[in-house]
Amino acid sequence: MAEHQTDVIIIGLGPAGESVGGQLGEAGLSVVGIEAALVGGECPYWGCIPSKMMIRAANALAEVGRVEGLAGTASATPDWGPVAQRIREQATDTWDDTVAVDRFVGKGGTFVRGRGVITGKNTVEVNGDTYVASKGIVVATGTLAAVPPIPGLADTPYWTNHGIVETETLPESMIVLGAGAIGAELGQAVSRFGVKVSMIEGADRLMPNAEPEASEVLAEVFNAEGIDTYVGQFAASVSYDEATGFTATLQDGTEVVAEKLLVATGRQTFLADLGVASIGIDPASKFLDVDENMAVQDGLWAVGDIAGEGMFTHLGLRQANVAVDNILGRETKPLNMDALSAVTFTDPEIGQVGMTEAQAREAGIAVAIANKIVGHTARGWLHANGNEGFIKLIVDTDRNVLVGATSVGPHGGEVLAFLSLAVHSAIPIDELRHMIFAYPTFHMGIEDALKELN
Repeated sequence: MAEHQTDVIIIGLGPAGESVGGQLGEAGLSVVGIEAALVGGECPYWGCIPSKMMIRAANALAEVGRVEGLAGTASATPDWGPVAQRIREQATDTWDDTVAVDRFVGKGGTFVRGRGVITGKNTVEVNGDTYVASKGIVVATGTLAAVPPIPGLADTPYWTNHGIVETETLPESMIVLGAGAIGAELGQAVSRFGVKVSMIEGADRLMPNAEPEASEVLAEVFNAEGIDTYVGQFAASVSYDEATGFTATLQDGTEVVAEKLLVATGRQTFLADLGVASIGIDPASKFLDVDENMAVQDGLWAVGDIAGEGMFTHLGLRQANVAVDNILGRETKPLNMDALSAVTFTDPEIGQVGMTEAQAREAGIAVAIANKIVGHTARGWLHANGNEGFIKLIVDTDRNVLVGATSVGPHGGEVLAFLSLAVHSAIPIDELRHMIFAYPTFHMGIEDALKELN
């Protein structure tokens, strides 16, 4: 066993960990980056990037179906082949991280392939060697798909997001367990390629973390597109037969049968395997508790999913910047988590920032609500086919500012940018009312919503 000295050790080189390592390396620190899987993490290989390629292709097919009534007639024959090829050629490098490793090393990092285990303060063991950091350790180990303990499921060849992204051929039918962002996005995408999709969600509605109005819109769209949804009950058991495929039996006895099954029921961490007990952290914890500097304790930082503040690449990258500043002794402005934004790339897109109405009321905030239907705005009316959605504003009437907003629609994620700025900067409602919005844009729906506030 050899011992190696370095300034900083990074365990996990997903987007957040790689960003920390690259910045510290360029700042002149010696950095050791440890990764057991692929450098770059879930996002470029099985998450954000390939899934959005799938969604882009699926939305193109949907747009063909919207030609009638607008511009004549059109038809398209779905073909998964170009999608699978594009994922391999443009997104994942066929699941080879050579380019990513070279990028990290090129910024001054030392790369170690293996599973790092913390064995004491500032000390990590990997592949039988010990690494000791003079400044500390950054944990950025991310998450993997959580597989629920449904009787029979573990013994079946189910898919997670890895399986559906890697497939070169689509099944005729698919069960989706979980109707959160991942399940809803991927389920709708493959449905548009002709897959018969059945979605099972234990909560009482699709997208349970979104506003109820967003769930209603999505349910109506899914129903119109032929996606079967079962909400309010979990799968009680799952079985598999090579001839008939998967059978998910619901709590009420309903049987749902399909060729493939996608598990999209959340994400899980592996803190116990990381050796955190050696530094006084409960190994049963799901996340690492961080302060405003992303510090867990002296000499230990956490960024990305493992920090437990939101499983989003954009958040992880911002957390990386904060951690880097703290490690280098630079002043930094804490992240404004009250204005955390996220987009679910279903069609229509669901953009959300800050609090939901329910969260605001539970926090004791005096709330005023405005809700403008996209189809009732000038741009929504012009857009016609595929204009489902709304803009919802949650106002703190004591402070006269937005504390949350949801934008559902054809470009819901883009409209969210303005709303995110308003929440982040606490722009007074009166100031927003006096802005000049370009006509006719989807953004102008925000002005329409503001007019509905009392």
